[in-house]
Amino acid sequence: MSTTILDPTDERVPVRRQLTARPEEVTGTAGLLNISKPRGDVLIARLEERLRERLPRVEFRHYSKPTFTKPAPEDLRRKIAQECAFVIEALAD
Repeated sequence: MSTTILDPTDERVPVRRQLTARPEEVTGTAGLLNISKPRGDVLIARLEERLRERLPRVEFRHYSKPTFTKPAPEDLRRKIAQECAFVIEALAD
């Protein structure tokens, strides 16, 4: 099976990348970060539904940025890093 990774940056000479080896099973806690754009909550909820079907041993925690116009505050980033093995950041409009 071949995978093509598309990079939206303007690279005149494309960088070769390889996918990282995937574990047999994904476990732990995943943070779902809503960046507070309109309908982001809808996207996150649907994403969680789909991920729960595929990853039954993963616990999901929800987080929200106060505004999409600025980076997440340091205390929020620290909290996510302490509580989660990985994070999925999603935006929508």
